[in-house]
Amino acid sequence: MPEPADLADRLIARHFPRDGEGGLTIGGLSVAALADTYGTPLFLYDAAVMRSAYRALAGAVAGFAQVDYSVKANPAPAVIRVFAQEGAGAEIASGAEFEAALGAGLAADRILFAGPGKGETEIDRVVAAGIGEIHLENAEEMARVAAAARRHGRIARVAIRINPGPEAQGGAMRMGGKPSPFGFDEEDLDAVVDAVEAEPGLALSGIHLFAGTQGLMAATLLAQWGHGLALAARVADRIGRPLATIDLGGGLGIPYFASDSDLDLDAIRAGVPALARSLAAHPGLAGARVVLEPGRYLAGPAGIYVARVRAVKVSRGTRFLITDGGLHHHLAASGNLGQVIKRDYPVSAVREAPDSPRSPCAVVGPLCTPLDMLARATALPDLAEGDLVAVLQSGAYGLTASPTGFLSHPLPAEVLVDAGRAARIGSP
Repeated sequence: MPEPADLADRLIARHFPRDGEGGLTIGGLSVAALADTYGTPLFLYDAAVMRSAYRALAGAVAGFAQVDYSVKANPAPAVIRVFAQEGAGAEIASGAEFEAALGAGLAADRILFAGPGKGETEIDRVVAAGIGEIHLENAEEMARVAAAARRHGRIARVAIRINPGPEAQGGAMRMGGKPSPFGFDEEDLDAVVDAVEAEPGLALSGIHLFAGTQGLMAATLLAQWGHGLALAARVADRIGRPLATIDLGGGLGIPYFASDSDLDLDAIRAGVPALARSLAAHPGLAGARVVLEPGRYLAGPAGIYVARVRAVKVSRGTRFLITDGGLHHHLAASGNLGQVIKRDYPVSAVREAPDSPRSPCAVVGPLCTPLDMLARATALPDLAEGDLVAVLQSGAYGLTASPTGFLSHPLPAEVLVDAGRAARIGSP
């Protein structure tokens, strides 16, 4: 049977099938029943969907790269633990994320630390704990890590984050080929390598490349990874010894909008052997651990944000569903987290009878700002006060990427469903 044309319906068919009464389920449990138990608004995450995404990607890049989890996407320790149990390490961007990863059961040496503004206290903490690798992004950071290594009598393993040239651009948010606060410019790489090598407390073990995010084109990702291998070879040649790690970043995307397509893992799988041959052909790279560290791709499809309708009104021909959830919990779905042209995430009624007629409506939250809009013109059935709506693709960049203090509404519950059981969890 072909997949439905509507993105929300496709995602529901894959991950959250409806029961005999037209109600969404997650991990075999009723979404409506979970909303009654935990209250609304709430985030629900399905561990089985996370595991499936991890295994599919790890299988596609087998023989070339290993897959770690980027904690920033969803830092709940229970979510990190799901991926750790699959064999993933963690990429973090703050001291609090480091503690979350440790709390999820990861050893410090399975954690990588990236980010352009690492503070002295958090650098000191991770160096003392024996973190696996710190990714250097500027000269001041290099000095801070070297100083921490001296204080603790350690040699800190570091990688150089490179801001790549224009040929490596790609993704919905391009992070290479232009002026950037992230990493050292590719054209300055030789001087940076020499500076790191001159620091006795630092061991240059690899490079880190992150050219863009929300990438949905396999060919673009494969080209970026190939460019990363070329830069890694350049560094290995300059230092005269093999690299231990090559972090090619994350940036793998998921479909949010009607025009988006799924990332083609078959095309990724087909392109991997050539990259693996290139890696094996260079003596300075052949033994390196190649890392991909996606977050959104692994956690995003597993989550839904559930809100309850408080009122329905028609204003000048537009139907508004006013709910108890909004941008204070899910800034990304409101279109205010990086979208230039605001478009609707996939949204669905939690309970919908088969063949129920749908019509366009706006789904808005309780905040007194016109920015608080979860959907602008999404097709939903005739809903009333007390009914539930679900925002799909909400497992990443949801609660912790949102202004939760705005207007002082209470925090929503976060619930992980695993093996038929639901448990309330939380971010650090």
